[in-house]
Amino acid sequence: MAHPEPNIGPDRPVIRQLDEAAVNRIAAGEVVERPASAVKELVENALDAGARRIEVAIACGGKTLIRVTDDGCGMSEDDLPLALMRHATSKIDGTDLLAIHTFGFRGEALPSLGAVGRLSITSRVDGGTGARLSVSGGMAEPVRPAALNCGTVVELRDLFYATPARLKFLRSDRAEAQATADVIKRLAMAEPFVGFTLRDVSDGGEGRTVFRAEPETGDLFDALAGRLGRIMGRDFIDNALRIEAEREGIGLSGYAALPTYSRGSAVAQYLFVNGRPVRDKLLVGALRGAYADVLSRDRHPAAALFLECAPDKVDVNVHPAKAEVRFRDPGLPRGLIVSALRHALAEAGHRASSTVAGATLGAFRPEPSATQPGAPARVYQMDRPSAASLGRAYAAQAPQPAQSGWSDTAPGFAEMTPSARFDAPEEAPQAADAGPAPSDRPLGAARAQVHENYIIAQTGDGMVIVDQHAAHERLVYEKLKRQRDENGVARQALLIPEIVEMSPADSARLMEVADELQAMGLVIEPFGGGAIAVQETPAILGHVDARAMVADILDELDDQGETTTLGARVDAVLSRMACHGSVRSGRWMRPEEMNALLREMEATPRSGQCNHGRPTYVELKLADIERLFGRT
Repeated sequence: MAHPEPNIGPDRPVIRQLDEAAVNRIAAGEVVERPASAVKELVENALDAGARRIEVAIACGGKTLIRVTDDGCGMSEDDLPLALMRHATSKIDGTDLLAIHTFGFRGEALPSLGAVGRLSITSRVDGGTGARLSVSGGMAEPVRPAALNCGTVVELRDLFYATPARLKFLRSDRAEAQATADVIKRLAMAEPFVGFTLRDVSDGGEGRTVFRAEPETGDLFDALAGRLGRIMGRDFIDNALRIEAEREGIGLSGYAALPTYSRGSAVAQYLFVNGRPVRDKLLVGALRGAYADVLSRDRHPAAALFLECAPDKVDVNVHPAKAEVRFRDPGLPRGLIVSALRHALAEAGHRASSTVAGATLGAFRPEPSATQPGAPARVYQMDRPSAASLGRAYAAQAPQPAQSGWSDTAPGFAEMTPSARFDAPEEAPQAADAGPAPSDRPLGAARAQVHENYIIAQTGDGMVIVDQHAAHERLVYEKLKRQRDENGVARQALLIPEIVEMSPADSARLMEVADELQAMGLVIEPFGGGAIAVQETPAILGHVDARAMVADILDELDDQGETTTLGARVDAVLSRMACHGSVRSGRWMRPEEMNALLREMEATPRSGQCNHGRPTYVELKLADIERLFGRT
């Protein structure tokens, strides 16, 4: 609708050529949104120059000072004026905008920063002389000699002083400093062999070191593990799975955490394409889809993943900040991420994160001394039994073979007869015994059941506490999924096909994935025009609203290029069936039942967490237990 007071007056408008200062300020609005954006551009320039060490200093969150010092190749005296001209760059020649192998390529950052702030560049090439060039509000000064080692120092003062209205939209100094630190950390992840230092010099002098990462050594994975451990914490590396996969010219590497090491938000998700940090909804959706079967919707996985592909397979020139990318074949990287992560999670077997045990130990508190209330418990050294003593103790505790139920030939928990599995004894069972030494199995031998829900098992170097309901729920769920994959999804034919009207384009889009939908139990056929006829639906879903389901599938196809809605609904029903069909809390279990459950957990992928991402067991090492009792 036309506005009653249009921006352009009634007189014929005149086309004018904007002056260079105005053009640079407009470009700065696209490239430099906040101090963190300026830091990103300057640090990327340093990386493109081959720097091995980069130091960043900021004041007042970067509003009054940003200084980036690097030991890269530097610029000559003649190069400095060209560096401040728009679209002047040494990184591409303009013949092929898809053959981009560097962080920067547009030649807009430095002139944009010079247009909105007070910028000075001091640089020296190896074997040359140092030079300095200053520009303020787009007005450049003559190049002057300067003393400097090989490399470059870029100093930006009073950001947005030429456009003061932009300052009103910046956040607090602390928030801007935090955003700058996040940018530095992401670039540090992408370049583990480069040293990074971030200082806050708001109070003058050398300032306070906010972040420091020394160059890593070793091969790429060792260096990446060291850098990620420094930035994301050692707990992440200790509980992360190494990812390495390749498909049709696209490589995937990095680390992804176990489901039990999850977060309440997506703050621990770092994605890179050809070394460039990106925030791409396609890749984030793929990461979410890979964990969909092992995490609840309110939990988020932690991962640092690096995609590598030929430059002509991805377009990085779709956003001024280069934070988004567009793949030539979007389904290929998404499928690679989903399949690689699911394979790694399955290979992890029954493993759960060590932080679960750490939280458990943190919940324990030693008893204060009886003689001195509030004093720490007395520490003394426990005499460790010898191997021979342990062997005699295990032999004395071992029940007869007919009573054990934990040999390799004993039936699994799922294969036990109903009477053996579900008939509760008249009285609570005695402590469970086991024949072989607990060290023979990762989850040990069952020793007892407490509160009719938790199994206590002894391992070779500690103990395990298992949530019987959560563990069996995962076992039943995995079994139901295997049966579905082997036999297919049962379908039920509708007595009267449901006709769903839609646009011809949507109908064609839906029919492109008709075979995939049929494999999941949904059979559709074209019905003329833009309509489709829903002939059959998955039997396991019971009565479904076919129209709403088709609409959800179309929305997902438009958003992600593929659909997982139907599969997710089927999995949700299987999960509910597993919950209702598993061992309930409050039921006594015999020793052979508990041991059979442990053995089946060891043989089942993803048994370290239940269907909702919660851990199914906690492992406590003997050394930690002794520390709680002051024995070490």
